[in-house]
Amino acid sequence: MMMVRKSKGIGERHQKILDFIASYQREHKHPPSIREIGEYCDISSTSVVNYYLDQLEKEGLLERDRKISRGMRLVNNSPLGDMLRVPVMGVIQAGEPIPIPPSDFNPFTAEDTVDIATSLMPSKEKGKDLFALQVQGDSMIDAMINDGDIVILKPAQEARNGEMVAVWLSDKNETTLKYFYKEKDGYRLQPANPTMKPIMVKKSEPLEIKGKVVMVIRKMERMN
Repeated sequence: MMMVRKSKGIGERHQKILDFIASYQREHKHPPSIREIGEYCDISSTSVVNYYLDQLEKEGLLERDRKISRGMRLVNNSPLGDMLRVPVMGVIQAGEPIPIPPSDFNPFTAEDTVDIATSLMPSKEKGKDLFALQVQGDSMIDAMINDGDIVILKPAQEARNGEMVAVWLSDKNETTLKYFYKEKDGYRLQPANPTMKPIMVKKSEPLEIKGKVVMVIRKMERMN
């Protein structure tokens, strides 16, 4: 879960309130009550909670409607512009493929998402039905993809030589992240790690391309 971007004019308690409102909204599909915010932030007085909310409103981080219960809405204040929410569909091996249920390509819950600034996305991919997978292993380390990173993909069933793809080897019930190459006798799934050998797939063996990588989110970036 990514935190709401912090404004220079607010303190740690303000930030805690913002993050709680964001996480509560994602889980319950509506904002928290004043009392719930106070309980989470160890504030016993609802008037003190209102004081903090008023300050957040003045900072332009929150919109409030005092005529209705739970009348508040977070304002997107990211300097990067509009954010795109991408579902994290599961785990992908970047190493020797190991058995992973194909259900890992299905969403876990509504909370398993990553927020990406649309200004950072390749322009031709902004409107696509994107999904994300968390990387395990280091076979793509020379492509600057490390264990724990998240790759953003667009759905695809075909790929050109040299494109990085998520592949499901259905007969083995295995998934892997590799560079794709079409060979004379089949397919070569090439790692970006000189210590690892490519995976050779014969034409007679089933191979399903699930998506092409369009963006990588580093593990360190997500921790900030």
